[in-house]
Amino acid sequence: MSENKLANKKVVIIGGTAGIGLAAAVAASEAGAIVWAAGRTEANLEKARSVANGRFQVVQADTHDAAALEAVFREAGPIDHLVSAAIGGERTLKPFLEQTEEQFKAAYDKLWGYAKVVRTAAPFLAEQASITLVSGSPARKIKPSQSALSCVGASVENLARCLAVEMAPIRVNIVSPGTISTSMFDWMGEEKAEKLKAMTAGHLIKRPGTSEEVAEGILFVMQNGFVTGTTVDVDGGRILS
Repeated sequence: MSENKLANKKVVIIGGTAGIGLAAAVAASEAGAIVWAAGRTEANLEKARSVANGRFQVVQADTHDAAALEAVFREAGPIDHLVSAAIGGERTLKPFLEQTEEQFKAAYDKLWGYAKVVRTAAPFLAEQASITLVSGSPARKIKPSQSALSCVGASVENLARCLAVEMAPIRVNIVSPGTISTSMFDWMGEEKAEKLKAMTAGHLIKRPGTSEEVAEGILFVMQNGFVTGTTVDVDGGRILS
């Protein structure tokens, strides 16, 4: 029987009140970790509290609010595992030349948010802590109208590699999801399942992924002490198709 490496470990997940972040909070708590799931909107906070049902703490914090972040990190510290899965910015999906400069810049709020999370958390990290940032397959598999999404994703992945070098022995990794069936696609309405199936028809695994499957990748990089500076793809083979 394998050792439970998350038992009684302190885990903070920024963007942990919806989608992939919430799935990671549930999975980590089920593995015995002491979890803080932080989110921004009251609707997501309320949903997360219902899902948590007392199993983990749900707190309000935004990637751009250093004071709120510090309050969470100070309460949780020393933090064994830090995850940032927050979107953090508005992404415009249209051709580059049809975007305004402001729209293109807005996507980078995700990068600035992640940078603020790491900077603010650093004094509260355990000596052998891990940091996991969530990117996305468009960072390396580019389609038309995804320039902002792709560029910020690539920047996040390179930031993680830089931090892995500078912050060692703290481990820093990326988990990169593909097309995942989350509330991000709820705007599709009743056609959501059909449209996601069509979107993934050309992938090696011909279906959208689940938040729980991405959470498994996050827990993997938390627990494997020999993995750092690495991007773990949980994308159904999207970048190869």
